[in-house]
Amino acid sequence: MSDTRRRPRSAAPAAAVLLAALAPPLRGGDQPQWGERFTRNMVSEERGLPAAFDPGKNEHIRWQTMLGDETYGTPIVAAGRVLIGTNNARPRDERRKGERGVLMCFDERDGTFLWQLAVPKLGGDPLRDWPSAGLCSPPTVEGDRIYVVSNRGEVMCLDINGQADGNDGPFLDEANLLAAKDEEPPALAPRDADIIWTFDLRKDAGVHQHDAAHASILLHGRFLYLNTSNGVDSTHRAIAAPEAPALVVFDKETGRLLAREAEGISARTFHCNWSSPLLAEVGGAPQVLFAGGDGIVYAFAPLAAAPPAGAVATLAPLWRFDCDPAAPKEDIHRYVSNRRESPSVVKGMPVFHKGRVYVASGGDIWWGKREAKLTCFEPGGTGDITGKAARWNYVLKQHCCGTPAIYNGLVFIGDLGRRVHCVDAETGVPCWVHETRGEVWASPLAADGKIYVGTRRGEFSILAAEREKQVLATVMLDGPVFSSATAANGTLYVATFSRLYAIAAPR
Repeated sequence: MSDTRRRPRSAAPAAAVLLAALAPPLRGGDQPQWGERFTRNMVSEERGLPAAFDPGKNEHIRWQTMLGDETYGTPIVAAGRVLIGTNNARPRDERRKGERGVLMCFDERDGTFLWQLAVPKLGGDPLRDWPSAGLCSPPTVEGDRIYVVSNRGEVMCLDINGQADGNDGPFLDEANLLAAKDEEPPALAPRDADIIWTFDLRKDAGVHQHDAAHASILLHGRFLYLNTSNGVDSTHRAIAAPEAPALVVFDKETGRLLAREAEGISARTFHCNWSSPLLAEVGGAPQVLFAGGDGIVYAFAPLAAAPPAGAVATLAPLWRFDCDPAAPKEDIHRYVSNRRESPSVVKGMPVFHKGRVYVASGGDIWWGKREAKLTCFEPGGTGDITGKAARWNYVLKQHCCGTPAIYNGLVFIGDLGRRVHCVDAETGVPCWVHETRGEVWASPLAADGKIYVGTRRGEFSILAAEREKQVLATVMLDGPVFSSATAANGTLYVATFSRLYAIAAPR
């Protein structure tokens, strides 16, 4: 359960006034979560973004800063802060050394380091908290609150000001939580994170996370929706916690677990639950969409109210769409390491756009078939809608990890076959394919008439978001790019394994 140790109530009003004074206001150009609000479309309304940049010549570089040496988190920009998950290979605090998952917070204006959440690794089985992976989950921000999942599978609410304005509570045990095993807990300092509440998915929801926690939290009203990263055990041939939920709901104010799915997704998961949920308006009503680790997109009715104290509600299922209906459905783990036949998985997020859902699926990168495709379908109805909802499929070259960007009637997606694809959103007919020199793990960002996308080799491409292919620029960066670019307040943020760039045209 969440830790709700409370300080004296008399301190709360004063702290609230101080918090309001310190926290900058949320601006319209912020990017407070991964992808477009609710729908997860990888687009931005920003204008005036550069069509080229050159770190070597400091061309269009507002600022840059060092991260760890493996960065998978996507930068999030809100309330004057830039937040990104990385590892602890270059410690910002000499008191907190060793392997950790780190959420770094920088000043949006000039990249000044403000504070960090530095969580020790789980230890034990490396397949539960992969070495050097760091903190992979992009945070979600609302006002002065940050919602994120740590590398240890702890759902957290953080104060956007860190400890600089004091330890606000109700959680007050940061010193012990952030201390490594057998380490004397260092005293809290202004550059440490301030945890408001925390919930351990492993201990309190029975989750067996695999490889890493990698949830992007969907915020809808007072409710937080997130995937649990529940997956296989170390043999890769069995689900360690088949009864554990794949999708859960929390109260954003208290950290109380309110609801979970009960569709048996975990028991049918081939590798892990990678994808994060989104919100769609279908038939005039909101629906929570979630792509499970079984390759099926599920729709649930959003939670209308919190259940009674002590109870955990079950999310009401609405419909489901199978991304790969011909794939094996029984005894699925006997297909592990089969590169010709296997179940399909979804690693990126589905996107809802103009009444349709766009989703990339296919064989697992490490253990499944070498196939992938982009699918478009029209959601609605009840039960299994696969046969009647499908509109088109577009075959990708190889495995795909990304979330599509739908922009100007076009869909953009990259794959591990070293290609960026542009297809017609209505028909799925290809418009063009751009070959890169590295695998595309990141999701493309569409903004200001351009497509921004990096590769595992460190090649960063800027393409025109048009039906005719036009390469605007190709930039070789200092290392691999696994995270997606973010645009906010006139600036493009690009992270390599070891560095974060804030890129903007002259003002």
